[in-house]
Amino acid sequence: MQMIAPWWVIIVISFATCGIIGKTGKIAFWQSFLAIFLLWIGYALFKSLPNDNLLAGRVAVMTGIKLWWLLLLVTGFLSGLVAGISGYCGYQFRMAMLAKKTDEKIA
Repeated sequence: MQMIAPWWVIIVISFATCGIIGKTGKIAFWQSFLAIFLLWIGYALFKSLPNDNLLAGRVAVMTGIKLWWLLLLVTGFLSGLVAGISGYCGYQFRMAMLAKKTDEKIA
């Protein structure tokens, strides 16, 4: 993903997407979480499997996790959590802007 955009682009995309089409805060969080979790794990497997998980195994040992697939789950969980929080914030931002617009119409 680094060739296309930096890792933090998931924050911007989740915020904007859930800010535009989020139905509820709960749905905004879980949709963002699951989308990025699956994307992150899938891309990591796509890059890791052709080289027999050599780099993932070394990074796992270096971080103290010891198992390459557990490292993928941990990083996927962390990225999903970041995206989920961002999606929830995007939804809440939209709700705040709608409430502000409604207050201005009343006044």
